[in-house]
Amino acid sequence: MPKTLKDVAIRAGVSRSAVSRTFTDGASVSDKMRRRVQKAAAELGYSPNALASSLTTGRTKLIGLVSNNFHNPIFLEVFDRFTRALQEKDLRPLLVNLTDETDPASSVRMLRQYSVDGVVVASSTLPPGFSKAFRDAGMPVVHAFGRPTSSPEVHVVGIDNIESGRMAARTLIARGYGDIGFLGGPETATSTQDRLHGFLAELANCPDIRVRHSFAEAYSFEAGRREMLRLLADDPAQAYFGGDDVLSIGALSAIGECNLTVPGDIGIIGLNDMEMAAWQNINLTTIRQPIRHIVASSIELMAEMLKDPDRLPESRIFACEIVERGTLRPLKV
Repeated sequence: MPKTLKDVAIRAGVSRSAVSRTFTDGASVSDKMRRRVQKAAAELGYSPNALASSLTTGRTKLIGLVSNNFHNPIFLEVFDRFTRALQEKDLRPLLVNLTDETDPASSVRMLRQYSVDGVVVASSTLPPGFSKAFRDAGMPVVHAFGRPTSSPEVHVVGIDNIESGRMAARTLIARGYGDIGFLGGPETATSTQDRLHGFLAELANCPDIRVRHSFAEAYSFEAGRREMLRLLADDPAQAYFGGDDVLSIGALSAIGECNLTVPGDIGIIGLNDMEMAAWQNINLTTIRQPIRHIVASSIELMAEMLKDPDRLPESRIFACEIVERGTLRPLKV
């Protein structure tokens, strides 16, 4: 039978309340008593019951980890980093799939049922209203990969997608392309809108370059492939900024299927620098999003909010960088 708190109390020769305080964060217990109880617990192989502890403390240590794009391989890395970082903080991730969800109210009700202590929204496509709904329900919330603003209503951690669009445009201009396209994700996604805004703003300074744009149905391989096949059937551009790596890899597949080469016939630059972008058979030139820093900063903010729920919201923006590989023609000399 599993050892109980009572067994530890008997072994240590202390009261059950002393054992309970030892395993309750923030409870008052002397160092001598703590060592005594921990020694008895180790000898018995006792582990405190997390659910029972939550009844005492009123804290479940559950953090809702919310996203809506499980078709994009980049989120394997995102979830891996988030879950490990939360567990290192002695917090427990509760993964929530909001694919096709349009009403934040049902998500709020579900996370209330689990009595989560906080929520991390990890999405570049969910509108700000989702994060705000959790905040309005009294839950500490961080929107990772969200749209930063000068006066955020919730904590936002991410990149400047407008500047990312500008970076992509400057990179294509520098390689001498005279006909450039933007192949974005869903048109309603704030990340798509901002990347396109920066892309067009930068190219507005180059009237001699032809510019066009289109949108895929989702940030997914199949959506990128379908949209590129449609573009290739008409009058394709010389190069494209795929607003996401997985879209760009789908586009590469379509280009190869049409017996065209990259970068010989068409150039591609993506965004994210997910692991498979560096695979030898893909070798995608891309814009690296600093996912490790975004995740770490999001967890830091969540931990701080659990201590101070009234902390004022802030936007934290991390810089991106170009990763040169093999899907664009060389720089013009």
